[in-house]
Amino acid sequence: MRDLLRGAAPATRREHALLLRRDGEQTPIIDTAAPIRNRDGFLIGAVLVFHDVTVSLNLARELSHQATHDALTGVPNRREFERRLRELLARPDPASHVLCYLDLDQFKIVNDTCGHVAGDELLRQITQLMRGHLRAADTLARLGGDEFGLILQGCDLEPAVALAQRIREAIADFRFAWGERSFGIGVSIGLVPVAAHERDADTLLGAADAACYAAKEAGRNRIHVYQPDDRHLLEQQGQMQWVSRLQSALDEDRLRLYVQPIVPLHPTPGERPHAEILVRLEEDGQLIQPGAFLPAAERYGLMPRIDQWVVRNTLAWLSDRVRRDGDLDRVFAINLSGASLSDEQFRQHLQAQLETLQLPPGSLCFEITETAAVANLSKVVHFIGEVKRLGCLFALDDFGSGLSSFAYLKNLPVDFLKIDGSFIKDIESDPIDLAMVQAINTIGHVMGLRTIAEYVSSEAILARVRELGVDYAQGYQVGIPRPLDALVPVRRMPR
Repeated sequence: MRDLLRGAAPATRREHALLLRRDGEQTPIIDTAAPIRNRDGFLIGAVLVFHDVTVSLNLARELSHQATHDALTGVPNRREFERRLRELLARPDPASHVLCYLDLDQFKIVNDTCGHVAGDELLRQITQLMRGHLRAADTLARLGGDEFGLILQGCDLEPAVALAQRIREAIADFRFAWGERSFGIGVSIGLVPVAAHERDADTLLGAADAACYAAKEAGRNRIHVYQPDDRHLLEQQGQMQWVSRLQSALDEDRLRLYVQPIVPLHPTPGERPHAEILVRLEEDGQLIQPGAFLPAAERYGLMPRIDQWVVRNTLAWLSDRVRRDGDLDRVFAINLSGASLSDEQFRQHLQAQLETLQLPPGSLCFEITETAAVANLSKVVHFIGEVKRLGCLFALDDFGSGLSSFAYLKNLPVDFLKIDGSFIKDIESDPIDLAMVQAINTIGHVMGLRTIAEYVSSEAILARVRELGVDYAQGYQVGIPRPLDALVPVRRMPR
C-alpha cells in the first residue's frame, strides 16, 4: 500500500496472506491494491480489495492429496512412496533404515467369494490395523492390489524384524467378518536393510519384492530378510530381469516356432502322426530354451501374451499350408497355459480365430496341464466343449505330476492323455514309475483316451512304453525339435 501511495503501479499479491479477523479466526486471502485519483489525475487515496481463497486452497490441497494418496485406504500411493524413498536416500544421513514389502495372503478368496466391496473393506481395515503398530516417522503405502510398502526410518534391522513380526501376528489373529462369513488372512513380508552405500531406489524395491516372494514361496505368512547371496532371491531377481527381455522379444517379434514329432507306436492305415508346437526366444543371434524364460513369464503374467503370439503365428502357418496343399498331413498340438485358460478375452478371441480359419477337422489339438484344468474346471470344460465343436482335439498334459486324480478325467472331455515325463525317464530302473505308467495307460484306455509318453530318450524306454501298449511316444529318441518352417511333409500309410 505504501508503494502504491508513493506512485507505484497497481499490484496483486501472488501468494496468499492470512487475514486475522476480530473474532480471532484466520482467513487466507489474496489482496489487490489500486490507486484513487481525482479529475486532475492527482493521487488522493487507494482501494484495497481482499479475495477469500479458502475454497481454492482447500481444492488445491485435496487435488494434491488425491495425486499422492490411495483413494481407498488413505495412505500414500506407489508414486508418493517411491518419491519419499528417493528423498530419504538422497540425504547424507548415516542413520539406518529398513524397507519392507508386504503382500496379503488369501486376499483373493475374500474378493472371489464376497465381491470387490468386501475386498475393499478388508483393505481399509488391514491398513488401519498396520498403522496402529507404526511410529510417526514410518511411511506405510499401498503399492497396488493387496501389496503394501513400508519405510522404517532411522530403524536398525533387529527392531525392524520385531516390528514386522508384530504386524504379521496381528494380521494372522485378525478375523474379517462379512455377512455370516468370517475369514482369516495372513501376510508375507520381505525386509531389506538400507545400507549406507546403497542409494538406488529401484534396486532396493526389487530386493524387497524378491524377499517378499521368497517368504511366500517358503509357505506364506512369514518374514524373509534379504541376503545378497540368497540363492532363492538371486533366482527371483533373475526372473524379474526376464520380464523386460520378454516384453522386448514380444514387441520385436523375436519368438520362434519349433516343432517336435509325436510318433504313433502302433500305426494303423491312414493314421496321421502328431507334432507339438514349441517356442524359442531369439536374442543376439542365439536361441534360448523355454525352460529359461517360461517360469518368469508364468509368475509375472506374461503367458497370455506368449500364448497369443504362438496361437496367432501357428494358425497363420497352418492356414497357409492348407491353402497350398488342401489339407494337413499331421495333427498339430499347441500348449495353452492356465493363465490363458482363465482369461475370458483370450478364450473368446481363440474361438473367433478358429471359426474364421475353419481348419480341417482333427488337425489341431490343444494341450492343457492337469493342474491348470482342475484349477479352472468349470471354465475349462465349457471351453473344451465349445472348441471341440469347431473340430479341435484336446490333450491333458503332464498327467500324474499334479493332483493325479483319475476322477477328474470323467469330467474332462479330452482325447489324449500325456503321461508326465518324470515317470517315463526312469521307467527302466524304477518299478514304481513303471507301475504308475501302466496304471495311467490302462485307465486312459478304459476311458477311451489315447496315451502319449513324454521324455522317451532311449531305445530301451521306447521299447518298454511300446510293450505297455502306450499309443504315442515323444522325445529325443523319436525326434528332436526343429524349426516349424523346415518341417518336411510325411507320407501316410494307405488306408
